[in-house]
Amino acid sequence: MILKIVVALIGISVAFAFPHNRRAVDNTQPSGNNPVSLAFNAEYLGPQKSDNTCVTRDLGFTGSISGKWYSIFGDTSYCAPGATDPSSLAAIAGGFHGMVRDSVTAMTDNVLEMHDVDLNSDYPVAYPKQFIPYNASWGENIDTGFGGTSLCETNGTTSQGLVFYVVNENAAGLKGAGVAKVHVADSKPTVTQRLGTNGFWWNASTTARYGDIAAYRDEKSDYIYALGSAPTSAVGYAMNDYVYQARVKAENAFDVSKYEYWHGRATGWSSELPTQFDSTIAVMWNSGQGTISWSPHYNCYLFVHTSPGGTDVMIRTAASPEGPWSEDVTVYTATIKDLGGMVYAGVSHPYLDSTGKTLTISYTNYPADTEAIKVTFN
Repeated sequence: MILKIVVALIGISVAFAFPHNRRAVDNTQPSGNNPVSLAFNAEYLGPQKSDNTCVTRDLGFTGSISGKWYSIFGDTSYCAPGATDPSSLAAIAGGFHGMVRDSVTAMTDNVLEMHDVDLNSDYPVAYPKQFIPYNASWGENIDTGFGGTSLCETNGTTSQGLVFYVVNENAAGLKGAGVAKVHVADSKPTVTQRLGTNGFWWNASTTARYGDIAAYRDEKSDYIYALGSAPTSAVGYAMNDYVYQARVKAENAFDVSKYEYWHGRATGWSSELPTQFDSTIAVMWNSGQGTISWSPHYNCYLFVHTSPGGTDVMIRTAASPEGPWSEDVTVYTATIKDLGGMVYAGVSHPYLDSTGKTLTISYTNYPADTEAIKVTFN
């Protein structure tokens, strides 16, 4: 008998199943060969820093609009006034100096050097402004978090794109996952509109949080893919670590009715939102946040992520974004900064090598240091 927990929320019956009591079809099981396992070499490059501000921050998910690559960071803490090196004693003197809940940088041809594109007027060192704005009319304030992932281009000619995010009210919990319109002008991405009645489309308690695991503008099709965590009503290690998927054609990305949802390999894509969440419709399990890119070297998709709660940087592969995905290959094990630390948020930088022979990867070393490695494939 399959063990289920049925949660009735807003009149919707949402069912979850434990992975050790699998249904007949389990879409989260690894499949196929991972070519990364043949041979590779990983080189530690160092910490990432901005060339025009002094902060510490995490995440840094990469995405491009109109051929220019940007990174979306999470909590961004300001260093002490006047400090220019976040690793210096002067930078951390005196404790807290201010922060924003997210920020955006332009990437350069050196993964260790970023350029912030939207700074305040502080002197002598200016600091990043918040990228995704809060809206007081929706009950949000300066403390509201926005877990944004990679920018996805919707129209390169007009420099338009989007960002997926999750509204986090801290002690009050996660409210929902949403989409914001982004326009790039003078090399600066700006959020021009957050969509949805209350600033989000997918209620966190009853639907997957589409886009909070990874967001990807597919180079091989017209689609944008959004991987999301389980609803918050999925309680327990076994159930809340499934990953679900939505997609939409880039030209329709601002119309929620045009989105399709993956219902497993037996059913495929459907415009109907899933109401049952288990291994039959999930695409992954227990993966952690990451990024998807196309590898011209291996002629397949790569999902770069980290071991949840661990120190490994990992890659799994698939012939299509829907999967099935292969076993993970650990390409690097990081040295933690603090006792009991971990790494999280695996970020690929495919723009640095168009051949795919190498892949530069960044990750967050807890609590808020982003570092980079370079992987050379066979």
